[in-house]
Amino acid sequence: MDRNPSPPSSEAEEEEGGGDAVGNTMYSKHWLFSILTRLIEVISPEKTEPSVSPEEIQTELDEEMENDICKVWDMSMDEDVASFLQEFNAPDIFMGVFAKSKCPRLTEICVGILGNMACFQDICMSISKDENLGQVLLQRLCDSDSPTLLETSRLLLTCLSQPEVANVWVERIRENPSVYDCVCFIMSSSTNVELLVKVGEVVDKLFDLDEELMLNWIKNGTCRSVGPSVDDSPEELPDFKIVPCILEAAKQVRSDNPEGLDVYMHILQLLTTVDEGIQAIVQAPDGGKETWSLLYDLVCHELCQPDDPPITVQEQKTVLASILSVLSAMFASQTDQEYTKMRKSNLKCPFSCYILLDMPLIGSLIRILEYMEGCGKRSVDNSKESEQQETGRADLNEEDFHLKILKDICCELLSNMLQELTKVRVNNILRGISAG
Repeated sequence: MDRNPSPPSSEAEEEEGGGDAVGNTMYSKHWLFSILTRLIEVISPEKTEPSVSPEEIQTELDEEMENDICKVWDMSMDEDVASFLQEFNAPDIFMGVFAKSKCPRLTEICVGILGNMACFQDICMSISKDENLGQVLLQRLCDSDSPTLLETSRLLLTCLSQPEVANVWVERIRENPSVYDCVCFIMSSSTNVELLVKVGEVVDKLFDLDEELMLNWIKNGTCRSVGPSVDDSPEELPDFKIVPCILEAAKQVRSDNPEGLDVYMHILQLLTTVDEGIQAIVQAPDGGKETWSLLYDLVCHELCQPDDPPITVQEQKTVLASILSVLSAMFASQTDQEYTKMRKSNLKCPFSCYILLDMPLIGSLIRILEYMEGCGKRSVDNSKESEQQETGRADLNEEDFHLKILKDICCELLSNMLQELTKVRVNNILRGISAG
């Protein structure tokens, strides 16, 4: 079936009388209004035949209606069409769909149309300020249908990306603890890479916008959240902890979606900007071993490898910066804890400390710095060859900025690891002399 058929035009109607076009488009007001009317009829209880249960009627969408509503979905990317839909209360009609329809495809399409409409500032503000609609949309995060979850996440990300309404959604999410459970459930159990990436982008944006919300979600791992029950939410959700859920999602996207891996590594980096986040990572039951192992494997075996060209570091600079930043925070925290234990027990440096001082990781850090030096020389040579335009210079400066961040983080971690390696060896030598 053609998912995106050509939308109808108002050409014929204009020839007969004119005035039917939506804004400056060729789309027909009459046709759009007829689809909205049919949508109301689809969810209207009057349409239910006595011999057919409501569930049977609403779980499937007939082909003609699906084609037509998909046309509206495509058309809603036009601002004039989106404004027309807003004027004729399409969001209220969609709320009726969410409340009454049991058809996942219809729900997905309606959320998708709202997502397109929200791309326009005035409409986004109207949608965002509707408290009832906002609550209903957040409940869609507990839906069991992956396409609906994807469109809901896309809509939320669109709203969170608009400064005028971002705080409205942050506050709304903060007041709905069930959102935490639903998001964690998706990250920990979904195998849909596209959905995981979009949900990750929502979490990344939330944490970047509001540190208080991030702290609440970190603490939710130990204090079980209690929120309003949602009929279609997953039953008997486990006691989620944010870090394991992030790690599980990162493992799912790492091979198929480099941008998604970048998103989840940045979420981990944001966690390390607060003490509670670092402790959530390193004081896990496994002592942070799972997090360290994943990041270690990425740096030592996947990213910026010996057979990669030096320019690779330019392509991977943001994800590398996030990973190394988390490793650096973990290393500092873990070494403090290990040396505290060592001093109290008067023992040699424990085995876990040797894991932190693994030589392959040190070698990878050195290789990253060597590759950056090669990229730096290349940038200088290119700038000498020709005069760049102002925008070109701005892009170059931005690239150099991100490389500088990566270089600073890499140098700090390498320096700390070498210092600790020296301390460990000297300390053990002195203990050996004393014992002898």
